[in-house]
Amino acid sequence: MKKINNKKEVIIYSVNRYFNDDISINIQNGAVEINVPWFLTNNKIKKIIQDKKYIILNKIKEHEEEKRKFYIRNEIVKIFGEDCKVIINYKNLKKPTLTLEGRNLTICLPNRYKKITDRNEILEKLIEKLYEKIALQEIECIMEKIRQILKIAPEDYEIKKLQGNMMANFNFTNKTITINPEIIKYEKMEIEFILFHEFCHLKYKTHCQKFQEMIKKYIPNYAKYEERLKYIKY
Repeated sequence: MKKINNKKEVIIYSVNRYFNDDISINIQNGAVEINVPWFLTNNKIKKIIQDKKYIILNKIKEHEEEKRKFYIRNEIVKIFGEDCKVIINYKNLKKPTLTLEGRNLTICLPNRYKKITDRNEILEKLIEKLYEKIALQEIECIMEKIRQILKIAPEDYEIKKLQGNMMANFNFTNKTITINPEIIKYEKMEIEFILFHEFCHLKYKTHCQKFQEMIKKYIPNYAKYEERLKYIKY
């Protein structure tokens, strides 16, 4: 690996020597590679690079600008207790899209969003929409599972943003459960525990001894979940 250092302009390049008279410079993914005859001296190779330096530097700059269109935001979002990387890129789109593949959350923004200096609010709204979508898909199954175990069920439930760190809330007047879509951040067993807790309020309004006994009967290791979830409300 060789390099040319001219003030602040540094060109790092590799040399391939062949048994022919062809000379070519290839630039792929920002890497510079020069193909030369086997007999060419290092000084002559350096001069070739120097003569083409502006073309090479422009190509490298183009690559860097292209890379900036696709970058990983310095943020991790939680989905079912797992860390997912937020990946953002720009495309010729009319509206933003989200795709969750494994532990990568890819957000594609329309090209016009490049002009927006503060995109945090937009990204937060998109992630909220993702939580809502997953919650609508997953919560129904969890609710049905608990109903089958307890043989009781609320009048209804809704997925709705709640204030602060409240993940779920039981309404004693209309006997409905409101579930914060951000509950999707937690592990599935933790979500089940939170919703199980709300179901128990169908029988007991307060966290009385009977309430605690009901929790303990069906979730013997309830203390583990209470400890994990002690910083949130439900």
